[in-house]
Amino acid sequence: MKYREKLKPPGLSADSVSMNKNLILIIMVIFVCVSGLQAYEEEGIASWYGGKFHGRLTANGETFNTHELTAAHKQLPFNSIVKVTNLTNGKTVVVRINDRGPFIDGRNIDLSYAAAVELDMIKSGTAPVRLVVEDMETLQIRFSIQVGAYRNLENATAMKRKLEANGFSPKASLNSKGITRIYLADIPEEETMVYAERLSNMGITNILIKQN
Repeated sequence: MKYREKLKPPGLSADSVSMNKNLILIIMVIFVCVSGLQAYEEEGIASWYGGKFHGRLTANGETFNTHELTAAHKQLPFNSIVKVTNLTNGKTVVVRINDRGPFIDGRNIDLSYAAAVELDMIKSGTAPVRLVVEDMETLQIRFSIQVGAYRNLENATAMKRKLEANGFSPKASLNSKGITRIYLADIPEEETMVYAERLSNMGITNILIKQN
């Protein structure tokens, strides 16, 4: 069965207007949160990772190098520059967030081996730390917009081609359940509404917007 989709005439429907109002509210909330990060501080437990993870891909797509000063955090945007202070000995290190984690309850940040050496916490494995965001210029939240999720590969391919024909650069991913997601990635916060309106003008209003 061939994929068919009726294009809606240009302009915003009542549903898309409602969607855009919700998007504006979401973006305003996120803007407030990001602004609050200017004084972001956090105290908790740091751990470190290396070994088998060296050479693997990090959550932001880089190749993990345990000899560089990087770290994993659950929430801070990728490329955030963070000063980490070991509260036990007062030693500090500045790291860049390029991964997600740690995934063990009670831990706040996962440091590379090199960063853990700077804090003198290799033997202990963990340490109480204070995190302070240092470089605000890199605190940029990025979004992805899922346009559709398909069991039928032909439908997914048709949507991908349609987006490409309209000037987008869509990506596709296949999950373990056989669902192919078509989405737009790495969208700056301030451009999210523009993307949503462009999609709406193509008749695509059932979208899912997620923070990267």
